[in-house]
Amino acid sequence: MSGHSKFSNIKHKKEKSDAQRAKIFTKIGREIAVVVKQGGPDPEVNGKLRDVIAKARANNMPNDNVQRCIKKAAGTDMADNYEEIIYEGYGPSGVAVIVETLTDNRNRTAADMRHYFDKYGGNLGQSGCVTFMFDTKGVIVVEGEGADEETLMMEALDAGADDFSAEDDFFEIVTAPENFGAVREAIENGGYKIASAEIMRLPQTTVTLSAEEDLKNMNKLIEMLEDNDDVQNVYHNCDLPEEDE
Repeated sequence: MSGHSKFSNIKHKKEKSDAQRAKIFTKIGREIAVVVKQGGPDPEVNGKLRDVIAKARANNMPNDNVQRCIKKAAGTDMADNYEEIIYEGYGPSGVAVIVETLTDNRNRTAADMRHYFDKYGGNLGQSGCVTFMFDTKGVIVVEGEGADEETLMMEALDAGADDFSAEDDFFEIVTAPENFGAVREAIENGGYKIASAEIMRLPQTTVTLSAEEDLKNMNKLIEMLEDNDDVQNVYHNCDLPEEDE
């Protein structure tokens, strides 16, 4: 998910093509490989794996696919060895951009990132150059159909949520990262339909691009980054018009 407009992105995700869905499944598969390697293949023991499985479920990834990824990652002969690398930089007119990647070839990924930023009016920066502009939070988006707002809010807050809001047909629950798993599980156990559940980087403030060329380049930069197989998440502090999401 990019930027700060969670609801727009959730609605947009529902319209993704089969090709885009396959790419999402591939990215989730990489996440599974990393968390299984870090904490083992048992979701009862590995909380991060539980979170990724929940993310897979929210993205309608078939359970067979999830189990296949877990088994492959748990195998001693697993060929894939992914490295987590975070890139930070600036888009057009100084927009702050963070790119989270999982890669098996850091030279290829670094070259790709530099190419995208240079091509669309930005530049890569040093580690830490923009992360201070973002807060790391758990964000759970629940579909509103059939859900009672007051009840859901109380259940979320009782489980440790920090904030609750409603927009259109969705409810958004924000948590501290350490409370994310407990709150998500409480919502799941309550029988609510989760549209998205992820640890995200939320911008503390946003900037608006007034120049049409800057907007065009920013959208293209996001598109190119998200289309790259090594990229897991893209975050920015640009207040993009909704029609451009």
